[in-house]
Amino acid sequence: MAESVDELSVNYEENGVLLCKELDRQVLSRGAWATVMFLYQDLNRQSGEYGPEKVTIRRFQKRDGTYIPRSKFNISSLQQGRKIAAALQGWIDDK
Repeated sequence: MAESVDELSVNYEENGVLLCKELDRQVLSRGAWATVMFLYQDLNRQSGEYGPEKVTIRRFQKRDGTYIPRSKFNISSLQQGRKIAAALQGWIDDK
């Protein structure tokens, strides 16, 4: 398990094959509770190619010196991502 926020990743490997490939990350908050947004791709096992880019936002809690995953939210499509971004921008602009 990761001891620092910078070590957190969504890369996932089975039998030497990278099934979930992290492309980028943004640390949204640090501390005892960390929030990280990841850009990633899943491997299509049939074609052997990586699929479309996806986004997941993950919350981690630091306990006994290591970060433990506590919750996640997956943005399922670019359209959903645009709606989330537009809503956030509207709320920010209203302040």
